Amino acid sequence: MKNLKKIIQILLILAMFNYSYAQEIEEEETPTFSVSGSVDTYMRHNFSNNFDAAPGTSFANLPGFSLGMANIILAYEGEKSGFVADLVYGPRGTDAVFGSVENSSSIINQMYAYLNVGEKTTITMGNFNTFLGYEVISPVYNFNYSTSYMFSYGPFSHTGIKADFTLSENSSLMIGVLNPTDATESNPDDTYMLGVQFSFSGQYINYLGGKGYSQIDYTGGFKLSESFFFGINATSASNDTPDGGFSGIALYPQLILSDSFSLGLRGEIFSDKKDFTGVFGNASGDADNTSITLTGSYTSGNMILKPEIRIDSASEKIFADTSGASDNLASFIIAAIYSF
Repeated sequence: MKNLKKIIQILLILAMFNYSYAQEIEEEETPTFSVSGSVDTYMRHNFSNNFDAAPGTSFANLPGFSLGMANIILAYEGEKSGFVADLVYGPRGTDAVFGSVENSSSIINQMYAYLNVGEKTTITMGNFNTFLGYEVISPVYNFNYSTSYMFSYGPFSHTGIKADFTLSENSSLMIGVLNPTDATESNPDDTYMLGVQFSFSGQYINYLGGKGYSQIDYTGGFKLSESFFFGINATSASNDTPDGGFSGIALYPQLILSDSFSLGLRGEIFSDKKDFTGVFGNASGDADNTSITLTGSYTSGNMILKPEIRIDSASEKIFADTSGASDNLASFIIAAIYSF
């Protein structure tokens, strides 16, 4: 990016502008070191298609009894600085860090250091998971176990530098200069991307652009009652080829039925322009998929059990079945997730 130097200068100026010296306190805060993480495993069964047919989405797509990943997060939080080392291992972890090349980096989901510049600004440098979208890599923080098409074909991770600014009690701004998407270890071609996120009262507007690619994303939701939450994600991505890109919208109503059991639905419509993602098998024109995913979430201590029914309906015959191919797929998943 030609203006990389100017952008970094702007980030530093904004950081210094927001810098405020904290008043001296009698006792320094004690630094903390923590270890957390999760382990997940699942069983997947199709109702009518071939046993190994699966939606063209990330994770949770292996047949029969299958493994997710082991996730260990090491974190150190000092008074003004800290770091996070987030390590993953297993099929889900391998898929999550597909942009890594070196063997030593193939288990690194996130690895970054940060500096609190006063009370309202944080500078972070390293590799961190994407700020776009409603869903994340860790199954602990997704209500549905299987993932959406929008998540699967958007960015997973970024490596670069970002500045987070607290603008008010209800709003914040993030600006980052990043390597090309999912180039986690280093920059492969000396080009950079710009990332921006503005949040207000739990609603997020996200932008990612560079190297002929741009994506704008809205992620948010509304707590309509003590037991009912309604989440929303909408995204649109395009590149410099004619009509290339994808778009989609997903709704996430979730209902708490008891202290230990909740029920959530994800309804997603995903459109792939000129088969940009390749999920529809090199379709000649625009293609789309509609999926409905109903997930239960039962919690007992640190264990979460998630039974899930998912129905996908595509405009192309992309799901294998006994007759060759089908434009729909109905499947059942039950997942066990243990977090610590």
